[in-house]
Amino acid sequence: MGGGGQRRRWEYCWVVLRFSLLLCLGEVSAQIRYSIPEEVKEGSVVGNVAKDLGLDVSTLVERRFRIVSGSKDALFQVNQNNGVLYVHKNIDREGICSGKVACVIDLKIVVENPLEIHYVGLEIMDVNDHSPSFSEKNLHLEIAENKPPGARFELQPARDFDSGINSIRSYKLNQNEHFDIELRDSGEGDTIPFLILQKALDREQKTKHSLLLTALDGGNPPRSGTLNITVTVLDANDNQPVCSQDVYSVTLQENADIGRFVVRINATDADHGSNGVVEYTLGRNLKRRVHDIFLLDSITGEIKVRGPVDFEENEMYSLNVQASDKGQPPMTTDCRVIVKIQDVNDNRPQIEVTSLSNTVSEDSKPGTVISLISVTDQDSGINGKVISSITENVPFELKPSYKDNVYSIVTKGRLDRELVSHYDITITATDCGQPPLSTFKTLSVQISDVNDNSPEFSQNPLQLYLVENNAPGASIFSVSACDKDLNENAAISYHIVRGEGTQNDMASFLNINSDNGHISVLKSFDFEILKTFQFQVVATDSGTPSLSSNVTVNVFILDQNDNAPVILYPVSANGSAEGVEEIPRNVNAGHLVTKVRAYDADIGYNGWLLFSLQEVTDHSLFALDRYTGQIRTLRSFTETDEAEHKLVILVKDNGNVSLSATATVIIKVVEPKEAFAASDVKSSVKDEEENSVTFYLIITLGSVSTLFLISIVVLIVMQCSKPTDYSSKYLQDVNNDGTLCHSIQYRSGDNRYMLVGPRMSIGSTIVPGSNGNTLVLPEHRRRASGEVRAVSKH
Repeated sequence: MGGGGQRRRWEYCWVVLRFSLLLCLGEVSAQIRYSIPEEVKEGSVVGNVAKDLGLDVSTLVERRFRIVSGSKDALFQVNQNNGVLYVHKNIDREGICSGKVACVIDLKIVVENPLEIHYVGLEIMDVNDHSPSFSEKNLHLEIAENKPPGARFELQPARDFDSGINSIRSYKLNQNEHFDIELRDSGEGDTIPFLILQKALDREQKTKHSLLLTALDGGNPPRSGTLNITVTVLDANDNQPVCSQDVYSVTLQENADIGRFVVRINATDADHGSNGVVEYTLGRNLKRRVHDIFLLDSITGEIKVRGPVDFEENEMYSLNVQASDKGQPPMTTDCRVIVKIQDVNDNRPQIEVTSLSNTVSEDSKPGTVISLISVTDQDSGINGKVISSITENVPFELKPSYKDNVYSIVTKGRLDRELVSHYDITITATDCGQPPLSTFKTLSVQISDVNDNSPEFSQNPLQLYLVENNAPGASIFSVSACDKDLNENAAISYHIVRGEGTQNDMASFLNINSDNGHISVLKSFDFEILKTFQFQVVATDSGTPSLSSNVTVNVFILDQNDNAPVILYPVSANGSAEGVEEIPRNVNAGHLVTKVRAYDADIGYNGWLLFSLQEVTDHSLFALDRYTGQIRTLRSFTETDEAEHKLVILVKDNGNVSLSATATVIIKVVEPKEAFAASDVKSSVKDEEENSVTFYLIITLGSVSTLFLISIVVLIVMQCSKPTDYSSKYLQDVNNDGTLCHSIQYRSGDNRYMLVGPRMSIGSTIVPGSNGNTLVLPEHRRRASGEVRAVSKH
């Protein structure tokens, strides 16, 4: 923008040039004029309008002293407190009065009571805030190198938005030896610059000239703008082509391929454009045979083989090549080329396959012929002698026949398609020339399949854990075998072995999909009846003859809470769970009254029984042990206590959906003498009942023990046939308190599970939502065997 010194000189209002006072129709009117430079700071004072108009400053607010028109977007404002006119917004003279010599803004100022209208003229003075500029930053000129000195080239003038002394005043050109600048008046007040050629140009010395034209205005300090001028020198044909070598000498092997590159003639011309474009032709005095053997590219100067080259016919060729430019008139020069022919071993051996069997059966015997080949070489003598070989590390070898250069390819070892199904046999034929030449030929041989692999299961035996009460007909398991053979030899079907014997009796209730190995069961299993069994699945391929293998599947039935607790004691004569107990009145606190005994056929949490008082006459007299079912007195009897008490005991298991049973015990409190008298009678009856109970308990425990021993034997047999890291066990214990405690351990995937009764392991963790309140035992070693799956009932 404008210089700081000039702007400071215009910060305040200038001389009042004219003041007039008019009185017309009762209105007072006055006019004053100020001058102010553009680009002054916002808030700069123009002048004290109230003072210059002779108005009383103290009445300006009351008389509503203000600007009412001509504000030019409110560039100026007046202060009602002191009457000062000041700059409200930045003033750009070029934006307000573009192209005008004088820039004046008229303002109308009004005061009331009485009404007065005053006119204020503001002349905006120009400052040198714009630099000269060209419409384009770069200008390109093309001048022929034969242009005479003194030639003139008109240039575009620069433009400056400032006016007066701040507009463009001069041009200058950077120092150079070829050009100068000249100014002419356009007749419209503008100056037009011309570029003058002072010294002749030579394109071969310098193709481009870079000039810098600077436009200066008359400001202080002056501002400037620049134009980059690039002069491109156009060529004239004043130079003849020049060959890069006086003589081109090259060696060419005989029997070179047609189109083979021989040599490239390179002639250059210092001229430009068509004057510097060189064309090549073979001399007219050459023999016809040379034109038949060699081909010259007129554009690139490349010489290539056009016909057969034979060392025995000619050992050397001399060529004359003319290089001409395209100027007018053209200029020409001669280039000499000498081609020496070299005799070499230039024929490679040829391999011909007489017969080939692309497919060989993997059961072929050693010595089986799969192909006959013959090898030839067009050269003679030592160059025509050929040595043949075959790829190493393949079960094939090359055997010569009675005729030279005829061979047979035969098998030299056993083939196995499952190891390698495809062979690429490479035959190499090398002659004895110097240097030797070789030829390679690759034969592809496919090994066909025979049915020599039986189906294989990834694991044997397999373990299946099946929750009891499964849905009949549902799929419970699947087996899968793989066969290394191909196609029908690898197509596998499955069937279940059905035969005699206890272990195979359950096979009649199983079905298997022969295509995919999915196994379904036709009946629902009951853990309390059957806990484990096994069956065998046979996988058979479709080869001829077919091969097969079998896998043993061990099935373990998992318990569900499907049995309610059974009350063993008390039991009345009619079979209901009721009993009567008599105790002396003088017993102390903690006296054992009786014990409720119960049994649950389920195992684990499903068979873990808990006892609770569902109904009692006096809560302060009796207590029930929730784990053992023992009923004991809490305190001694008093005279006020009733003689008979009724206790209803609820016995329930700990399954996800618990099942329960109730027993009723009537406790009669008698005097000590009556108790002793009744004890003899009761003891005999009780002995009979206990004997009966003991009998049933012995039968039950005997059955459980038998099942336990059978499970242990089965598991020991399985353990001996499997890796030591894998274990699967059923364990059952009997508590001394009369309730049965069951536990079972098994694996699924990478976890080991345990179903337990009342005596839980301290380190075990309950897994929520699992069937039978499963506990996960800490895993010390990771089993490496295959997948084990448990199918639960849905």
